[in-house]
Amino acid sequence: METRITSGGQIKRSVLVVEDEAVNREILGEILKERYSVIFAKDGLEALDLMEQNKGRLSLVLLDLLMPNLDGFGVLERVRADGEFKRLPIIVLTADKAAEIKSLEMGAADFITKPYDMPEVILARVQRIIEFFEDRSVIQAAERDEFTGLYSESFFYEYAGVFDRYNPKKQMDAVVFDIDHFHLVNALYGRSYGDKVLKSLSGFLKSYAEAWNGLAARKKDDIFMLYVPSQKNLDSLKDSLDNALKKDCGSSKVRVRIGFCAQSSEVKVEERFEKARVACNTIRDKYNLSVARYDDESRKKTLFSERLIGDVSDGIEKKQFKVFFQPKFGIQGEKPVLKGAEALVRWEHPEFGLVSPGLFIPLFEDNGLIQIVDKFVWREAASKVRLWKDKYKLSLPVSVNVSRIDIHDLNIEDEIMFIVNHFGLEPKDLHLEITESGYSEDSNRLVEVVRSFRDKGFVIEMDDFGSGYSSLNMHSSLPIDVLKMDMKFVREMQKDEKNFRMVKMIMDIAKFLGVPVVAEGVENEEQYKMLKSSGCDIVQGYYFSKPLPAQDFEAFVKELAQQGDF
Repeated sequence: METRITSGGQIKRSVLVVEDEAVNREILGEILKERYSVIFAKDGLEALDLMEQNKGRLSLVLLDLLMPNLDGFGVLERVRADGEFKRLPIIVLTADKAAEIKSLEMGAADFITKPYDMPEVILARVQRIIEFFEDRSVIQAAERDEFTGLYSESFFYEYAGVFDRYNPKKQMDAVVFDIDHFHLVNALYGRSYGDKVLKSLSGFLKSYAEAWNGLAARKKDDIFMLYVPSQKNLDSLKDSLDNALKKDCGSSKVRVRIGFCAQSSEVKVEERFEKARVACNTIRDKYNLSVARYDDESRKKTLFSERLIGDVSDGIEKKQFKVFFQPKFGIQGEKPVLKGAEALVRWEHPEFGLVSPGLFIPLFEDNGLIQIVDKFVWREAASKVRLWKDKYKLSLPVSVNVSRIDIHDLNIEDEIMFIVNHFGLEPKDLHLEITESGYSEDSNRLVEVVRSFRDKGFVIEMDDFGSGYSSLNMHSSLPIDVLKMDMKFVREMQKDEKNFRMVKMIMDIAKFLGVPVVAEGVENEEQYKMLKSSGCDIVQGYYFSKPLPAQDFEAFVKELAQQGDF
């Protein structure tokens, strides 16, 4: 719409007056000109031409019904058939009471009765209609996800809640769709293919929702929601979705997980979709399953997760979280030499006992609480490095995890530098571990942060290398100092020559990049010898030592120091 600014600083909107009688055009022009920029047309054909020329700039049309060439009804009919013009409000001008009803039925927003002897009423109606349609346009813009055309999350919940209030006994399914590792789809096949996948999925959900009288929304990025009457067989929904993706995207290169909750409307809509999301996450790594229902087991997991989330701060304050240290050994000399350690967090919960990091770390990564835990580990690790320096005159670097959530914290560099300075350390005393998946999720931001850390003297380790998240052609330009090979390669390399070749290939990549390789999960002598022969630089695992509490690790270091094994 037109946004001319008056001398008084007000926005002056454009109004098209369509009137065949010159005197009436002049009267309306005099009434409107102080507040609006007025354009005139003498008949319907000229009006349509001016509407086309000023598409997107007009705020209102005042339309006479009785005109030569093309009358007002003809204009209304053309406007109703045009998708863009339909958003433009029209007030009809007429002295015929019967014509008012017909024009409103054809889409007119209001009417003004001739003669134009009440300027205040005309101005009030014009202002009211413009404001109403502008407010509606703002609402409609916020109502839909711009890229997919589906409802936005907030409006989706609002409309679903309204549906429940008017249909309290109707059984509805809350369904969540999540494209597995969507960032990998973009990395491997390109963003245009990823966009095609999103369009295909959203188009399918929109059609499905319309067919079942339901609602569909895009929650965020690659997560979608569907609210439909109870489905007896969600497997058929999954099959239909797979066929749509295959048809639209050429071949099936994506896996979509589906989680649903079939509880009654007595449970709030938001809670049902959160439960559907929980069900969807239970099959994240179960590639033989694509559909999961929220049930008693899911409920128990949800309650357990909520309890862990609620206990984090208390756990930090009461020192329930412990930092363990697993030693790393250089293996390319005559005998293994201690090179450092990895800091690993453990949680001794007062009720649940020792909680596996495999349970609470992914949970905290999803909701951002991992930052609290990471900062605790950084401080604890730094304090121990300081202690060993003072007691043993030993500089032993410790690797700490930096999660993808940490990377998006604008204060991340200040946080870590404060810890380093507080304990009187050098940046090289803390090695920063970042998982390979982080590089493909937001590579620009991560590379920027990592380069800044390296400029300050920190050593950067890419953790879980080879886990399959980022494309190999990215790695030649990544700012890294160490590759940590995913432990699945160590576990499987003894099975056959093919698996062992994969290990050798990773060694070759590291050699090409000019960085050392750390192998995790080394549990027996054969694995140790195979890694040594393939050129691996550093290993860690139960073959040398399990992760140790700080005091035990210190005793371990002291013993090695006495033996001169550094």
